[in-house]
Amino acid sequence: MPPSPSDHETSHTSTPEQISSTDQRVYQDIFEMLPGVDNPTPLVRINQLNPCETFTLYAKLEWMNPFGSIKDRAAAQMIKALEANQELSATRGIVEPTSGNTGLSLAALASVKGYPMRAVLPNKVPLTKKLLLRLAGAELQVINDELCPAPGLGDGSINMAKTYAKAQSTRYVMPNQYENQNNVEAHIETTGPEIWNQTSGQVTHVFVSLGTCGTVTGLAKFLKSQNPEVRVIAVQPSEGHDVPGLRNISQLEVSKLYDADLIDELLEIDFRLAYQNSMELFRKEGLRAGPSSGLIFEGARQAMKSGAEGVGVMIFCDDIFKYTDSYARHFPELLDGTEP
Repeated sequence: MPPSPSDHETSHTSTPEQISSTDQRVYQDIFEMLPGVDNPTPLVRINQLNPCETFTLYAKLEWMNPFGSIKDRAAAQMIKALEANQELSATRGIVEPTSGNTGLSLAALASVKGYPMRAVLPNKVPLTKKLLLRLAGAELQVINDELCPAPGLGDGSINMAKTYAKAQSTRYVMPNQYENQNNVEAHIETTGPEIWNQTSGQVTHVFVSLGTCGTVTGLAKFLKSQNPEVRVIAVQPSEGHDVPGLRNISQLEVSKLYDADLIDELLEIDFRLAYQNSMELFRKEGLRAGPSSGLIFEGARQAMKSGAEGVGVMIFCDDIFKYTDSYARHFPELLDGTEP
């Protein structure tokens, strides 16, 4: 006799809410994919490229964020704060200066929520990032500016975005990633606790780059609150660099989030190593790390050479795919035999 509906209805009445599970990677929407303590981005151990037996080194793969970079964290936190203040709507959207990643995160999240987005960016931003911004729904204004937005440049991207936010305040609000404390708070609430939990509190070193400085400041505040002995090591590219999204000390006046007192060591790295090391990470470790990650890895290498012991975590902000034109410029031999 075939079973009656009542015999098996309890096994087939699960609702989408009941099967939602970060453990099983089942999500109800893209916002559930944003990282946090219960849904962290991965830590992957460095093996072939770590000859130091007394120092365990991990990479935190931030390209595993839903929109491909660590900037998803800050973007989500800034949008959340704007929504709480009822500053966003279908007719009042976001304007933001960006070198790519933050703009992409803001544009993607805003588009899903129905908010317009205008990204003001320097013309030297890679073409791939410009296309991604448009694909995500952003309106672009590309201006003649430095690789990373900087102050004092007349109609630079930061000043241009501020002009829009002021002159068209009923149409735009500017989160301003360079001054917005929610950028810091995102890493106090998510990235820092993730690292602490994933290493069972054994982390002794964290390696970061400098951009808006929300990441380094947030991580330092959280991790040092758990263990004041955790060393925060920041890397900066050498002068004349072409690493998108990064700054050296001479460019940091643009950020109101930088706190030198929280940084234990600041290393200057030849910017060309950013590209060379990331390629090495891809080939030897299978990690498709972008150029900023290559710079950070060099900082970790130097720490190991200086006798560091313990557990280190490197923040790998995004992956290599957005920067293929930059690699072609640095390593033209990669194109040998690819042309018809």
